[in-house]
Amino acid sequence: MENSHLSTTRFTSLNIDASIIKGLKNLNFEFCTPIQSESLPIALDGNDVAGQAQTGTGKTAAFLIAAIERVLKNHKNNERKKQPKIFILAPTRELAIQIAKDAEEIGKYTKLKIGLAFGGTDYEKQSSKIIKGIDILIGTPGRVIDYYKNKIFSLNKVEVLVLDEADRMFDLGFIRDIRYLLRRLPKPDKRLSMLFSATLSHRVMELAYEHMNNPELIKIDADKITADKIRQAIFFPANQEKIPLLVGLIKEMKNNKVMVFANTKKEVERLDSYLNSNEINAKGISGDVPQNKRIRMLDHFEKGKLNVLIATDVASRGLHIPDIKCVINYDLPQDPEDYVHRIGRTARAGTKGNAISFGCETYAMSLPDIENYIKMKVPVASYKPESLPGVSHPGK
Repeated sequence: MENSHLSTTRFTSLNIDASIIKGLKNLNFEFCTPIQSESLPIALDGNDVAGQAQTGTGKTAAFLIAAIERVLKNHKNNERKKQPKIFILAPTRELAIQIAKDAEEIGKYTKLKIGLAFGGTDYEKQSSKIIKGIDILIGTPGRVIDYYKNKIFSLNKVEVLVLDEADRMFDLGFIRDIRYLLRRLPKPDKRLSMLFSATLSHRVMELAYEHMNNPELIKIDADKITADKIRQAIFFPANQEKIPLLVGLIKEMKNNKVMVFANTKKEVERLDSYLNSNEINAKGISGDVPQNKRIRMLDHFEKGKLNVLIATDVASRGLHIPDIKCVINYDLPQDPEDYVHRIGRTARAGTKGNAISFGCETYAMSLPDIENYIKMKVPVASYKPESLPGVSHPGK
């Protein structure tokens, strides 16, 4: 793995508890990423942080290290309290699950207990674990409010607040729920607060200044992150050539992990049928897939039992799956930010990756806005229509 994505700051040079350092060593984390090297000294000193960073840049580890360190420092004797001391809000259940997984690894030697609260499944299982007593609560707004109103937990012992992907929470209409929860926390000067977002827009900063204690702003250059490690290309197929081109590209990639993005749930389902009819091990994931099935599908994809994951933008954030070799934008997204989030599924943690887009008749008009946003022209790739493979139609 190349290390040019890392800073020169070592975790051991920071004032971090030995139990956290031990967890980081297990993960082979020695040097900080830029967002970590800039945010950790501030948060470790007890000051609030509002950070702008894309997924895949190490922000999850940054806020987990600072949060766990704060609690360990305040509770040297590891005394048990039933109520959460760290409260992390995320926009999607996939992201909440991933944060919990990272927290378990980083906090492996701290004895802190973690509870999850997200909708769609496991209502009693999640609530019973929280009732037994947890130190870290990670959840999505709806389920968290449900549990709070049913007195499953209280928020008056919270010492650290984290809002992850705040811009996405706005997009999903969670702002009223977030304000409801934040107003029930200890006052901003009585806790450490960290907010991370792909963009520190006016509405995000308004939330930060209302519910945080003079946060220090950190911005990591998103355009550099997008372009440096990802080899981008765009084809311009006719609509009827898109599926043959997709089938041909995926088969060329053998058994490498590939993530395919389409703009609608209906198109995801259609691609699922076509790819499987052409002997490609693929599954489609969208917002209404049952939670247990989603978790199983993502686990199979991560472990290489599933080669191709087809998704709408609801799955483009919060997924932390290593070794995705290629992202294919079967449909160009209509929002330039979604392009960055999609292709950010590859080239994570300093590795290299590929992002291939189809500029078809329906969505090619989105390309100029995307290129303006990423401040570069996406290189054009070509193919010979007569070289496209024949494809089997579903049901035949």
